[in-house]
Amino acid sequence: MMNGCKYNTLFCCFECKGLVKPKILMLFQTCMNFFLLLNTKEAFLQWLKGSPNAEFCLWQDDSKRHSVSLDDTPRGSWASSIFDLKNSTPDALLPSVLERTAAEDMDRRNAENRQQCRHADLLGLYPVPDEDEAIERCAIPEVPKEHSGQRIMVKCLALKFEIEIEPIFGSLALYDVREKKKISEDFHFDLNSDQMKSLLRPHSPHVAISTLARSTIFSITYPSPDIFLVIKLEKVLQQGDIGECCEPYMVMKESDSTKHKEKLEKLRAQAEQMCTRLGRYRMPFAWTAIHLVLSFFTERKGTWNERKKKGFERMSVGEDMCNFTNFRPATLTVTNFFKQEGDRLSDEDLYKFLADMRRPSSVLRRLRPLKIDISPAPEAPHYCLSPELLHVKPYPDPRVRPTKEVLEFPARYVYTPHTTYRNLLYVYPQSVNFSSRQGSVRNIAVKVQFMAGEDPSQAMPVIFGKSSCAEFYEEAYTPVIYHNKSPEFYEEVKMKIPANLTDNHHLLFTFFHISCQPKQNTPLETPVGYTWIPLMQHGRLRTGSFSLPVSVEKPPPSYSVQLPGMKWVDNHKGVFNVEVKAASSVHTQDPHLDKFFTLAYVLEEYSFPFRLKDVIITEANVEAELKASMAALKGALLDTCVRFLHQLMSKLILLIVHPPVIAGQIVNLGRAAFEAMALLVNQIHKNLEGNQDHHGRNNLLSSYIHYCFHLPTTEPLPPPAVGAASYDLPIQYATLSRATARPSSLLLSRSKSLSNSNPDLASTPATPDEEVQRIIGSKLLHEELALQWVVSTSTVREASLQQAWFFFQLMVKSMSHHLFLSSRLDLPRRQRFPDRFVDDIAALVCAISADIASRYHKDVELVERLNSSLAFFLNDLLSLMDRGFVFNLIRSYYKQVRAQTQNSAFSCHVQDQGVVSMFELSVPFRQQHFLSEMLLRSHTQKAISALHSLLCSHDADPRYTDPQVRSHIAQLYLPLIPIVMETLPQLHDFTGYDPDNGTISQSVAMAIAGSPLPHSKCSALSAECSRTLLVCFLWVWKNADAGLLERWVSDLSVPQINRLLDLLHLCLSCFEYKKALQRINSLTFKKSQDMKARLEEAILGTIGARQEMVRRCRGTTDRSPYGGQENVRWRKNVTHWRQNADRVDKTKAEVEQESVVDGNLATEAALIALDTLEIITVVMSELKESVLGGVLRVLLHSMAGNQSALFLQHCFSTQRALVYKFPEMLFEEDTELCADLCLRLLRHCSSSVSSVRSHASASLYLLMRQNFEIGNNFARVKMQVTMSLSSLVGTSTKFNEEHLRRSLKTILTYAEDDLELRDSPFPEQVQDLVFNLHMILTDTVKMKEHQQDPEMLIDLMYRIAKGYQNSPDLRLTWLQNMAGKHSERGNHAEAAHCLVHSAALVAEYLNMLEDCRYLPIGCVSFQSISSNVLEESAVSDDILSPEEEGICSGKYFSESGLVGLLEQAAASFNMAAMYEAINEVYKILCPIHEANRDFKKLASVHGKLQDAFNKRMFGTYFRVGFYGCRFGDLDEQEFVYKEPSITKLAEISHRLEEFYSERFGDEVVVIIKDSNPVDKNKLDPNKAYLQITYVEPFFDTYELKERITYFDKNYNLRTFMYCTPFTLDGRAHGDLHEQYKRKTILTTSHAFPYIKTRINVIHKEEIILMPMEVAIEDMQKKTQELAFATHQDPADSKMLQMVLQGCVGTTVNQGPLEVAQVFLSEIPEDPKLFRHHNKLRLCFKDLTKRCEDALRKNKSLIGPDQKEYHRELERNYTKLREALFPLINRKIPQLYRQLNSLSRSSFRRAEC
Repeated sequence: MMNGCKYNTLFCCFECKGLVKPKILMLFQTCMNFFLLLNTKEAFLQWLKGSPNAEFCLWQDDSKRHSVSLDDTPRGSWASSIFDLKNSTPDALLPSVLERTAAEDMDRRNAENRQQCRHADLLGLYPVPDEDEAIERCAIPEVPKEHSGQRIMVKCLALKFEIEIEPIFGSLALYDVREKKKISEDFHFDLNSDQMKSLLRPHSPHVAISTLARSTIFSITYPSPDIFLVIKLEKVLQQGDIGECCEPYMVMKESDSTKHKEKLEKLRAQAEQMCTRLGRYRMPFAWTAIHLVLSFFTERKGTWNERKKKGFERMSVGEDMCNFTNFRPATLTVTNFFKQEGDRLSDEDLYKFLADMRRPSSVLRRLRPLKIDISPAPEAPHYCLSPELLHVKPYPDPRVRPTKEVLEFPARYVYTPHTTYRNLLYVYPQSVNFSSRQGSVRNIAVKVQFMAGEDPSQAMPVIFGKSSCAEFYEEAYTPVIYHNKSPEFYEEVKMKIPANLTDNHHLLFTFFHISCQPKQNTPLETPVGYTWIPLMQHGRLRTGSFSLPVSVEKPPPSYSVQLPGMKWVDNHKGVFNVEVKAASSVHTQDPHLDKFFTLAYVLEEYSFPFRLKDVIITEANVEAELKASMAALKGALLDTCVRFLHQLMSKLILLIVHPPVIAGQIVNLGRAAFEAMALLVNQIHKNLEGNQDHHGRNNLLSSYIHYCFHLPTTEPLPPPAVGAASYDLPIQYATLSRATARPSSLLLSRSKSLSNSNPDLASTPATPDEEVQRIIGSKLLHEELALQWVVSTSTVREASLQQAWFFFQLMVKSMSHHLFLSSRLDLPRRQRFPDRFVDDIAALVCAISADIASRYHKDVELVERLNSSLAFFLNDLLSLMDRGFVFNLIRSYYKQVRAQTQNSAFSCHVQDQGVVSMFELSVPFRQQHFLSEMLLRSHTQKAISALHSLLCSHDADPRYTDPQVRSHIAQLYLPLIPIVMETLPQLHDFTGYDPDNGTISQSVAMAIAGSPLPHSKCSALSAECSRTLLVCFLWVWKNADAGLLERWVSDLSVPQINRLLDLLHLCLSCFEYKKALQRINSLTFKKSQDMKARLEEAILGTIGARQEMVRRCRGTTDRSPYGGQENVRWRKNVTHWRQNADRVDKTKAEVEQESVVDGNLATEAALIALDTLEIITVVMSELKESVLGGVLRVLLHSMAGNQSALFLQHCFSTQRALVYKFPEMLFEEDTELCADLCLRLLRHCSSSVSSVRSHASASLYLLMRQNFEIGNNFARVKMQVTMSLSSLVGTSTKFNEEHLRRSLKTILTYAEDDLELRDSPFPEQVQDLVFNLHMILTDTVKMKEHQQDPEMLIDLMYRIAKGYQNSPDLRLTWLQNMAGKHSERGNHAEAAHCLVHSAALVAEYLNMLEDCRYLPIGCVSFQSISSNVLEESAVSDDILSPEEEGICSGKYFSESGLVGLLEQAAASFNMAAMYEAINEVYKILCPIHEANRDFKKLASVHGKLQDAFNKRMFGTYFRVGFYGCRFGDLDEQEFVYKEPSITKLAEISHRLEEFYSERFGDEVVVIIKDSNPVDKNKLDPNKAYLQITYVEPFFDTYELKERITYFDKNYNLRTFMYCTPFTLDGRAHGDLHEQYKRKTILTTSHAFPYIKTRINVIHKEEIILMPMEVAIEDMQKKTQELAFATHQDPADSKMLQMVLQGCVGTTVNQGPLEVAQVFLSEIPEDPKLFRHHNKLRLCFKDLTKRCEDALRKNKSLIGPDQKEYHRELERNYTKLREALFPLINRKIPQLYRQLNSLSRSSFRRAEC
């Protein structure tokens, strides 16, 4: 065997001596190409020597060289491959590779190298912990503010009639039809012209600018599809009813002024007189309504009335659509108004009208459109007035026409505390009945006045004006209904009442008869009745509905006391109905709250005696009454309590801190006030669950504490000691201090005196005054709260526990204020609070800890909330009290909870007894570091985030930079290592981690499906939690003392080491470097992962349903009625859909910086894992096989990922040391490890980084050398390296052959420089291997050239695989590569056949190794699947033996490998819908499973076979011919292409034309449009021609008997056919008698489907049909179509009629009748055509029979509407039959004589 140098010399000598003639040179190059098929250089030289006449024999058929199949051409030039490799440049050699070094020295050197250039702070590379996760914080509540719903702005633009004769006034209001409630006050507007306004100037001399508003803002808290904007119009009172007054507007036009000139003038004069005389009175005129939802959430076309007509009644809109904050602004045109009806003016009537929007009366025809503009209200509108007419900022200019805010009357309760002053009263006169009243009482107007006393002069100007008038009036009039003694009213009278009402304040109603006609001695107003309502009764504001009697006479002085003898209408019956409503922050309008505030006021003012209803409050009973009133607060309406929450809480706190003193005695109210407060807070929390934050804190209560609470104000206290620092800040609040009191029930030795709030008094004060001074001077809120909480019992204690957070926060704020106001902040912490208060806190924390420990099984939600509240309280105490005391409280809490919950769900950690004591949570560790133990035991997200935050602080602390110091700190966290090892099953699997993946876990899927869940103590951690926990684990391992870790690892058992290796494997996957884009995506979806985790919790039931509901409610963004959650749409910081804080739109520099940081993190994490692997291999000298394999697998996994060059250098060093110390692990045991290692090394040999290539080359060379030293050859490594390279070049898209060439040259250089083995055969074996690898690379170059040509790429891979016919391992590798490529393109049938070929190859060699009866005997067993599989037959044993070292050593050459290949093939066949082939595959699989007693897999196989065969479509086939020298080897080649089903001819033509146009140029590629034979002499040699024809599978008659099913007709296809019509004169189509047809039958080299999608055509046959034969085929085809349509099930009448029409239609061009007339009218002269004539005649007989059957079938299918059409078909059939009868009954006599046999008349011409 000669080496490459000798071979070079040989070639050069030939050339130099002139012996190489042109043909000889060509001969030599061809020999080099042919060398591949000879497999070795020896064979090549033998062949060369034995062929003296090779010069002539090789080219004697040179003219036919183009017909050689592409599959048979060699892969490339072996000689050029060697030359390229010899001339390439190697990478730098590693100096120490060839040195013999002791294992200990190698380990020491590797360890020193790994410690260089390391990052000291690992967590500095990890993302900063999220404060929300790492640190539990209480969110700052929102600032209390007045309630505001969804706001819309309405602008009134124009209102004009056809005739303008008098002023018209309008008002707007919102009504909710569903709730039957008016949900806003009235807004009055005036759109009259200045001329019309001047008519009323005498009645309104002074016009306030606030009454000129034409735009208003409505607030809607509860949007509904049933809300209407109601518009009412009024006019000046005039003589006549409403109908008469409306008539002019309905019949007259301004344009008809000439026609009605006199009448218009008369009407204007009358209107002017009426305005002058009756200008202050109004009468109803017209109304209309706008449905808001229909106007803004449906299609906007036409006017409002047109849209209403289109379908208001069928309109159904859900409340979800009713969002009045995001609709488009619109200007509405209202064209129809309804005139008012005097007897239907009440709100009840209005609700009925709105409910169905039917027209209650005639429409005003002459009303010009009312235009209003409706839009979402801006955030801060300019020139806006509040409902009290106060300026709302911004208000730049007071002279500008304002916009009014309209007060909302919410449809349901709104829970928002009052924060601004409001004291409004609304009076609604409803009806009056004067039918029994004597005298002229018909035009009734009601005057409403607010009186401060009984004198007429005491009427107060508190009534708001309407439009174009003064701002306030002393009186208001209702509209007048003409000549109606029992009128109804809709008037709203709005008043701004004084804050301090007395018993003298009342409403006075005066009834007038208005004289519309001026008469002598008749006044304009005639009083006809009086009545009144006292506003205050027993200290309460009177509101509600009233039915009042009416006095006929004017009330005398002191009329508030009804005097006897007064005359009443209808005998003192209630004839006047009126409703009074209040919107007040002064008057509670609740009896319970009124009583409590009244009694508190009485105590503050000390006004005894005081009458409260029927009870006289005196000093003797005030305490009992006040306690009863506090106990009764729980009966008050919740919305009232919430509205007055701030005042109520402040008053209760005042009673606790500053108890009243009466007659020198203390009124003991502390306990009662605490109980009332606890019950009130609990009631608010329970009823307003939706208004809570994620800690369960009610937003209303937390905002009160944060913003509104203050200690009751007294004088500021002096500093406690002389010289103490004083604060310059202003003192806002102060309190009185006292010696801390203790209840006797606590029995603490420090107790000296007792709080008088506790009834258990141990002593009696000496004098009342002394007691008063002691108690008053010592009450502090936080002390009293702690005391009352400790001594509370039963329901009060339960309520306080439920809302512990409230009292904790109240105490903390009280403590903070006290320290500030008493100047105690500079005192030592132990001196800030009295000892008794400290004892109270200790007792309180102890009691609550006991509750937590005892209730965690009963009420998880309460315990969770209580635990969180206590934690926040202790956290706050760390800032206020002695920290040692607080830590003792935490220790006490921990002891109590741990004692009760040792075996509970509080801890998921299960101790492993094998872990040494220094690494476990032992008793000494727990005693010394109880906080660390608490943190390490918990696996919740909060605990992990807290641990991460702590370790980050250690890394960032400059005091801990010294490694020894850090190792001491790491000892605090050593138990984390075994804890994470035990938690491994719960960690997220990062091996396939994709942040975009939304796949749900298996357990969640089972829960959704209703399947039982497997029992698990701990739920799986999310990806973010797992990643954070793993980085904490790596931090501990990095900073812990190495010697300590080695001693711990040495004591681990094999299962524990394997678990540690699994953990390292997970760490490498977790921190593998990802691209920057992937990192951004993971940040973007971080929050969605948390939401997914919450959803999984809810599905799996790990949290209660109620708790989850509360969580959702807390994050709700719907129309919340709670004060803290309205307008959440604009508060992005509280909405759950708020944008992520992690920005995605980062700059390029930021992304690059993050990429650098991520790369450093990945490197450091991998190096820590490498350190751990070194520790495992160093400390355990006698490792078990499983552990050794595990170490190497982790190492290989690290090589497979995206790693930095620095890490890979260290990784290769460790790998070399490992293989050096344990070579038997690779070369005597598992083959897969050797294969994986070769694959990884080869991949890095193609790296673009030279240092990585140098190390990978060195590792690969040493691997060869060590394999050689064990067995004097390295067959195993040689085979594995070759297979690995084949796999790489076939599958990897990032493979670089140029870089690998340099690595191969480096390996050659190592072999040449290795002095120890220079005289052995090793260098030559290395050279042989390298040359073979280089040839594979040459094939790779070609494959890359055709990467975009899938057919050519597969052909190349097929050729490479065929070249490895004698190397089963490599052929198997390339077959699998082909299967992968086919799967990528969706060619599942071809992928399945690649796998079948692979399985046949394996079976062939398994049969050579061992004869098992249940295994297939070789390729023959697979013939039923594909006839192509016989090409996998093994060569004879004397050429190749599977027992040879390295041959058939892959994992697939085993029984399990064969089963795996067959199962993959079955899966691919299933995806290709070839179920019959699956059955054949399972016929081979089942005996194997039966022999192995694998019944589980047998059941699976039979289960898959049960699947029903669905409707399916197989491939479509095309013939493609290539013509032109530009195609190279493809020139004049024909292929059959297999394309996906339903592929059109145009699709494949476009694909191929586009591909080759990109390759050769647009003008070069030409598509031949016909299917005729191609004459190459007529083609342009500079162009590339493609001929594409659709072909169909062709079967002979005998084949059709076996190919019955659709699958049979689409499987194992070798012959195809296409037809070409032609005429003898060259045209494609002609008349029937001259139409010929050419049938071309193609035969392929292999059967479809095959391992390729295109197969060579190896045989072609043509059949030419004469015109009569063409007619016979056409008639047979029509007959078959007719038979199919007739017997189709289910029947298709349309298809049947279409086919039938084509057969019997008399007008069909070239139809059956014309065919018969052409060919059957005369007997042919040529005897050769007699049989064709007879056959055609019989075809027509069959056709007529089929037509008759089809007509009969059609008759049974049609309906009445098609009977005439059917009769027409029958008539046509009759005509056809009559016309055909003489033609088809004419027989040829000669056929019935004895004739000599005639040969077939078809002309055949065969081509090969």
